[in-house]
Amino acid sequence: MRDEITDAMKQALKAKDQVALGTMRLIMAALKDRDIAARGNGNQDGISDDDILSMLQTMIKQRNESAKMYRDGDRLELAEAEEAEIAIIQSFLPAQLDEAAMNAAIKATIAELGASSVKDMGQVMASLKNNYAGQMDFSAVSQMVKSILMNK
Repeated sequence: MRDEITDAMKQALKAKDQVALGTMRLIMAALKDRDIAARGNGNQDGISDDDILSMLQTMIKQRNESAKMYRDGDRLELAEAEEAEIAIIQSFLPAQLDEAAMNAAIKATIAELGASSVKDMGQVMASLKNNYAGQMDFSAVSQMVKSILMNK
């Protein structure tokens, strides 16, 4: 994952793509920040690929929120800049599952774990994060899991 990010940064630099280069620098800075924090916790190798995927999803979520605020404030050029960054960041994520596939994965995980109430939600979410890192928006998934478990 780190190699992909580094290669993409080099390509953006060679292509003189300022938007991509700026976005890649933001990703690298966030990655270094997380690596430093991980070293403080005794992990000398830095964060794992799953943690990198999680970091990228967080960055996308932040930019979506910013783009929405810019659109609400009638600052379309800033919203478009945020959306351009989102597209670049998303290129590093695996293909996202659609709602039907997410629903099927949630139901399969609930059945596999034998989850029967909202008390089991943490266990279900942990399993989904392990098996589908980077493929789902877990804020939406948590609402779906809660709804399914409440209706059991």
